[in-house]
Amino acid sequence: MNKHFEDTQYYLKRAGETAKRGVVEELEPVEERFKQLTGGDAEPEPGRLDEVREDLKEVQLKAEGEAKQAIADAREKIDAYRKREA
Repeated sequence: MNKHFEDTQYYLKRAGETAKRGVVEELEPVEERFKQLTGGDAEPEPGRLDEVREDLKEVQLKAEGEAKQAIADAREKIDAYRKREA
């Protein structure tokens, strides 16, 4: 790439970073005032995604319990079969 383009790319990146810092600095008082008026950083209510995650966790725990029970039942049947055959 041409050296002039490399320099231009560098200075454009620096200009963007400087502009971002300036905007953040200018908006800090507005953000603070907004938080005061709205009650600060209140926790949002659980969203639909959180509800689905909780439901999936419950289903997972139920499935694990059922699998363990099925394994225990199978072992009992195998033990009973072995005792009859012995």
